[in-house]
Amino acid sequence: MKKKLLIVVDYQNDFVSGSLGCPQAVAIEDALAAKIAAYRALGEEGQIIFTMDTHEKNYLETQEGQNLPIAHCIRNTDGWPLYGKIRALKQEEDLVFSKPTFGSLELADYLRNRGCEYESVELAGVVTNICVISNMVITKAAMPEVPILIDTACVASNDDALDEAALKVMESMHVKVQR
Repeated sequence: MKKKLLIVVDYQNDFVSGSLGCPQAVAIEDALAAKIAAYRALGEEGQIIFTMDTHEKNYLETQEGQNLPIAHCIRNTDGWPLYGKIRALKQEEDLVFSKPTFGSLELADYLRNRGCEYESVELAGVVTNICVISNMVITKAAMPEVPILIDTACVASNDDALDEAALKVMESMHVKVQR
């Protein structure tokens, strides 16, 4: 039995309503909650993984912090937890990969050699043009033969033009973008 995997990328307070929040991220909450519920309804044929942007107090001293000097997702602050309904939908058995940068190498390590377990992988969350696309590339590299899906109702960016550009780049990399 092959599973369908949903990877929820960085749907955390700071990216939705906090220091890097935006109306586009708020707007996908219900669709993302419905997507999680649909994967839960699959029972053992569905799996959900969460990634969490996780920075330390020295964030502004890092390369990312120097290029994006807005403190966000600092471990154990109010901006770090999952946001709203999504926080309530996370279950204890769901894997969570904390990541100090855009893509998660731990996610890649987990997915490597597991391609035979999955029928498909769907990515959702924020930010489409940074962390979603980074983790898509990592997923594709770890499991090149597993179809990857993106539902545009379940991803968001604070820049609509970059959101659309990222979706087009992912389509060029053989991702099935559902509009």
